[in-house]
Amino acid sequence: MSGAPRPKDRPWLMRTYAGHSTAEASNELYRRNLAKGQTGLSVAFDLPTQTGYDPDHILARGEVGRVGVPVSHLGDMRRLFQEIPLERMNTSMTINATAMWLLALYQVVAEEHGADTAELQGTTQNDIVKEYLSRGTHVFPPGPSLRLTTDMIAYTVNHIPKWNPINICSYHLQEAGATPVQEIAFAMSTAVAVLDAVFASGQIPEDRKGDVVARISFFVNAGVRFIEEMCKMRAFGRIWDRITRERYGIENPKHRRFRYGVQVNSLGLTEAQPENNVQRIVLEMLAVTLSKDARARAVQLPAWNEALGLPRPWDQQWSLRIQQVLAHESDLLEYDDVFEGSHVIESKVATLVEEAEAEIERIQEMGGAMAAVETGYLKARLVASHSERRARIEAGEEKIVGVNCYESTEPNPLTADLDTAIMTVDPENEARVVSALHTWREQRDEGPAQDALGALRKAAVGTDNLMEATLRCARAGVTTGEWAWALRDVFGEYRAPTGVGGAPVAVATEAGPLLASVRERVEKTAAELGGGRLRLLVGKPGLDGHSNGAEQIAVRARDAGFEVVYQGIRLTPEQIVSAAVAEDVHCVGLSILSGSHAELVPDILDRLRTAGAQDIPVIVGGIIPAADAAALRAAGVAAVFTPKDFGITEIIGRIVDEIRAANTLPPLEVLV
Repeated sequence: MSGAPRPKDRPWLMRTYAGHSTAEASNELYRRNLAKGQTGLSVAFDLPTQTGYDPDHILARGEVGRVGVPVSHLGDMRRLFQEIPLERMNTSMTINATAMWLLALYQVVAEEHGADTAELQGTTQNDIVKEYLSRGTHVFPPGPSLRLTTDMIAYTVNHIPKWNPINICSYHLQEAGATPVQEIAFAMSTAVAVLDAVFASGQIPEDRKGDVVARISFFVNAGVRFIEEMCKMRAFGRIWDRITRERYGIENPKHRRFRYGVQVNSLGLTEAQPENNVQRIVLEMLAVTLSKDARARAVQLPAWNEALGLPRPWDQQWSLRIQQVLAHESDLLEYDDVFEGSHVIESKVATLVEEAEAEIERIQEMGGAMAAVETGYLKARLVASHSERRARIEAGEEKIVGVNCYESTEPNPLTADLDTAIMTVDPENEARVVSALHTWREQRDEGPAQDALGALRKAAVGTDNLMEATLRCARAGVTTGEWAWALRDVFGEYRAPTGVGGAPVAVATEAGPLLASVRERVEKTAAELGGGRLRLLVGKPGLDGHSNGAEQIAVRARDAGFEVVYQGIRLTPEQIVSAAVAEDVHCVGLSILSGSHAELVPDILDRLRTAGAQDIPVIVGGIIPAADAAALRAAGVAAVFTPKDFGITEIIGRIVDEIRAANTLPPLEVLV
């Protein structure tokens, strides 16, 4: 009988996304997680490592070891995987601009362990397109970035054949506001751009095209609308099968299989009533596990308290146990696809396929994904979609329990002591990491290191595959920053379009009185200050590339009548203060989600005072614990906003209030 239970399928790979402070501390965490039943590793690197800076670079200040583990050289990679059998491990590394470098370090450490590199299994994300659009850890321009990706794919197919050299990542697209159709279309367009480049490079013979396609994997997002999300996964599979068969002539169905891993949605996790995040995470996991024909090959779940700060090991354990209960206690893995034959599911999947293929065709007509990045089309569409979602939330059309409905709550024992409800990184950690880096440089043989860097530059100027030169750098003790700067010298750097200027007005005046009221207050305040428009500088100091919140503030402030100065991500405190003075702004708004606020915000305040601009009010938004928020206000910050402050128009109104207070203007009545 078709409905009868059968022997269980093998569960998906179970991971937790982890890494912090130092290689030693992260190694201890990995070994503990593996002992708890985790079946694969997922490495989180800190922002300097992701963006090609050593820990002693000015832009790395306050960022070292915050959102992941710092890996500056071969010694760090050795310590990160000490006593972990890499030949038996499946390791995912969430790394993009510096993916080739981190894979080289991993390969060298595996060789030192005695592993056969042909047997290594794992994944490097290596999707630079979504970095330009949503995550912001890009370094090089699109062309050279695509070359790095191409060279790495060609190398792994020939030398590490079980490795997934790219994990095309729509996860961050959804975090940046992508609809299911956009998530599918943008990811598939990226895959087409990558495969076209690999096959055009001449590094892959015709009879091995199937081997390349078979190693292309995807990393997706699953939101709480789990029926729609499950249908999205089925649509992904159908479109991928068609593209690989029709565009690239891949006949083997195993090569055409849509292989994906998932981290479920963090965008929908809330600071308010964070206990509700547990059931959100469970529902999101069901989207990528219930359907056997569209089931993820690897799953990692966020923790319930990620909107509050860095999860503790216990919080990560809770998320791992959620997976284990579903896989081992339920009967899910005993049945064939439970949605087969459903007219409802088939109709939804067909709609998603039709709409996504139309968007893919639109992008192809523009010249493909890379061209659509450079023109700003993809980024503008994401900013617009995110603006529309935020408007629905603020209007109450899209309900979020505990945020815009059912807000009354009992005291939460999980967050009774907020200082212990999250993990904090020792502020002295950065100095220790920098000191260790200096020791490494002093003790290495400088001649081979410089020779390796010279060979890397020469290869970059030419057409040789860059992986061999990168491996030489890894073995010679070159650092992450040195490897990246050698390539910057040849390729240059890239500042991606912000998408703010091209985003349509998200909230019309007719949608409600609040924005109209704020517009009126903006105009009145500007007039009282001498005419012109109020000017708001939106700044992203440090290396945090999560620009979604900053973009939404910039767009809504523009819609409310502000002149907005927004230069994108990755700015030093000095650059932000210089812009604030040069543009004669009325307020500075800083957005930081990486945890570097305690280091960077006081520096900006000090520089404003030195520049004689101490009267400009400074507001800060981000994932900021209560104790840190109090310290920032004591240091002179006018207002602090966290994820619980979901009303963007209200935030713009508060900015007007702070500008008035700073200029000793009387408060205005709120006209709503």
